[in-house]
Amino acid sequence: MTARLPTITSLAELTCFIGDDVYLRWSQGPEADEASTSSDSLTGVELPGLSASPLHIEPWWGDRSRELWVARRLFDYRHLRDLRGPDVRAWVLRGTEVGRGPDNEPLVRCREPLAWVADSALRECSELVGAQRSDEWGPLDRSNSDH
Repeated sequence: MTARLPTITSLAELTCFIGDDVYLRWSQGPEADEASTSSDSLTGVELPGLSASPLHIEPWWGDRSRELWVARRLFDYRHLRDLRGPDVRAWVLRGTEVGRGPDNEPLVRCREPLAWVADSALRECSELVGAQRSDEWGPLDRSNSDH
């Protein structure tokens, strides 16, 4: 199944996937996720679906850059590759929302895997986010937080 998925190589290409039921997920891919769900990393509680980031654009975003919107989605959880291993990749899926996770993220059931996201798109994402020069914004990475 995953071998036949196309690969998105740029943010412009990723914008073509924006939609109400389209999500971005960081994992080992659709086959690894097929018979599983996500779990809460704090408590270990099994969640009713897979944690994912929505790729639909909120109305308040207006006519701002679609590339910046999808770059934010990629940037939010890019640390998961380092945290969970080199086999973890970003991929896009069409899914059905079945709940909300502990970080208020959508929990989804995958209806259709759509594409892998290449490292070239991740590099572009980092460059675009970095160009915003915001000292108050960054990835949603708890691994470096003080307890």
